[in-house]
Amino acid sequence: MTIRLYDTSARQIRDFSPLNDGCVSIYLCGATVQAAPHIGHIRSGLNFDIMRRWFAYRGYDVTFVRNVTDIDDKIIRKSAEQGRPWWAIGYENERAFNNGYDVLGCLPPTYEPRATGHITEMVEMMRGLIERGHAYEADGNVYFDVRSFPGYLELSNQELDNLLQPEGEGETGKRDPRDFAMWKAAKEGEPSWETPWGRGRPGWHLECSAMAHKYLGREFDIHGGGIDLIFPHHENEIAQAKAFGDAFARYWVHNGWVTMSGEKMSKSLGNSVLVSEMVKQWRPIVLRYYLGTPHYRSMIEYSEEALREAESAFARIEGFVQRVVEKAGTVEPAAELPPAFADAMDDDMGVPQALAIVHTTVRQGNSALAADDKEAAVARLAEVRAMLGVLGLDPLDPHWAGGASDRGEDLHGVVDTLVRMVLDQREAARGRKDWATADGIRDQLNQSGLVIEDSPTGPRWTLGPR
Repeated sequence: MTIRLYDTSARQIRDFSPLNDGCVSIYLCGATVQAAPHIGHIRSGLNFDIMRRWFAYRGYDVTFVRNVTDIDDKIIRKSAEQGRPWWAIGYENERAFNNGYDVLGCLPPTYEPRATGHITEMVEMMRGLIERGHAYEADGNVYFDVRSFPGYLELSNQELDNLLQPEGEGETGKRDPRDFAMWKAAKEGEPSWETPWGRGRPGWHLECSAMAHKYLGREFDIHGGGIDLIFPHHENEIAQAKAFGDAFARYWVHNGWVTMSGEKMSKSLGNSVLVSEMVKQWRPIVLRYYLGTPHYRSMIEYSEEALREAESAFARIEGFVQRVVEKAGTVEPAAELPPAFADAMDDDMGVPQALAIVHTTVRQGNSALAADDKEAAVARLAEVRAMLGVLGLDPLDPHWAGGASDRGEDLHGVVDTLVRMVLDQREAARGRKDWATADGIRDQLNQSGLVIEDSPTGPRWTLGPR
């Protein structure tokens, strides 16, 4: 068994070889908490949640670090616009992100450090870089000298002579316009911390280099994030960490965007879809299926039609699960996964191929049910539950079975009672061979969004796709 991952730095799929046998260390660039999350933000967390689950299934002890950027230019701008403290905005949105991760079934990280809690580590790293000749102070700012680090831009495969480095307000005193800020001098009314070079605040890139060093050491296995972070963020992280003396990440793994009309979903474009609103319209487990089942490196073009297709596809899986449980009672997940599913997951987290095995197994299970082969149906459900568990999509898992956040689950008992009353009237009509009335009741229920299925144990209902 060998897990293989696409490594952005190598530009190819590589066999995964852990730094320490039996252990995997992952650092994921998490939320910048200037606003509540849209589904594009949460997709990254979902993709790496599935990766983490797969490593755990394969027997690895996983350390998963996902940081919180709670101070940056955007948060400071929001503070000025809203007349609220920067820390209040950050904390409010940090909770919104965590609620988004939780409602979509992401496991909590091993550590979730905030940038502002690690100023000491950042100062230590800057001091070391200045001593080694890789950084310098100017006008209270501290800059990284990109020409001092020969490996700069190897991740993004750019030429230094053609580089246009993003630059923030107040970044004065640079020796080279391509140098980037690690520390920004204090401005009136902005948050600041004391350093040997005067008061100021951290730059975005420095935060992650310092936190990865603290929680995962000088070298770790996987650094993850969205493809938009390759440059400048991850490129600058590498420069800082390696110039400081760290080996840093052995593999670089990047997920694709959620797009609308071909553009990256972004608040600045006004095309974002907030998680808090989406889960009011769609069951969270369906939203996880929609965001988590395409390949992590692919783009997802958002549309309600695509969400409806995901809802229908998951309903077929869920319907099979419910039918077997009704017939056979509780079925535990299988101890072993189907080999084809495992092979797909080992091959760069091939969730679409793995999901095809899930649907094939569901079809086999439905055939067994139709043939009244209870033993085969139970065996297929055990396999399906094991596969769905790895993907975080098992509808019988307590996270989803609790149902408090699912669409209408808090009213399920009431609705079930009312529907059963109507179904009893339909059964009475069928009993007296009044087929027109029976069919009319069924059609009315279908029009209301319910799917009625006649089974050997009597009629059953489910919510149909919208």
